[in-house]
Amino acid sequence: MIITAKLLLENKTKRKLFTIEPEKPFQDAVEIMAENKISALLVLENDELIGIVSERDYIRKAAPKRIVPWEITVEELMTKEVIVVPPSENIQACMQIMTSNRFRHLPVVEDDVLLGIISITDVVSALRAGNLAS
Repeated sequence: MIITAKLLLENKTKRKLFTIEPEKPFQDAVEIMAENKISALLVLENDELIGIVSERDYIRKAAPKRIVPWEITVEELMTKEVIVVPPSENIQACMQIMTSNRFRHLPVVEDDVLLGIISITDVVSALRAGNLAS
């Protein structure tokens, strides 16, 4: 059985998409991530995916400068380079994209519609298991 990004999305327990606008204070992102026990948000502007912001972005970019979350916007911290995959992409290819680009999250898009986001944890877990429940 070939495990695809679509199959990973179908088997995720948390399937809701969490988003934020780029002009929002990063503190808003922190609150959304904490409330939902997630590590990243998709950044949308006019319903278009323009980035991903994560707790790691804050740790790498703002924390060393002692910038507090309410003093910086999502746009200032977000990762602007977003690579997306189609739902048919196999997880070995997803893993290659993630590791070679040092990404922890990969949006799944079909016909310009954002279907969901898979994480490196999702991919590693599926690769270890070798299969998913149908």
